[in-house]
Amino acid sequence: MKIEILGTGCLKCETLYGNVQEAVARAGVAAEIVKVTKLMDIMNYGVMVTPALVIDGVVKAAGKVPAVDDIIAWLK
Repeated sequence: MKIEILGTGCLKCETLYGNVQEAVARAGVAAEIVKVTKLMDIMNYGVMVTPALVIDGVVKAAGKVPAVDDIIAWLK
């Protein structure tokens, strides 16, 4: 599973990264977590607001920091 955090490194982006790490650990899934910071790469997903969460190429959230429990539900 590949999880991408789209954002330029703002506080919300870092919070989302932490939530994803916790969700992966709690869900017990194997995942590669990648930070995507280049604006053109972010725009390729059609995302206009960050942070955004992409799981296996599908945008799950944009412009907000989803709760750990929500991320766990998406991972299963």
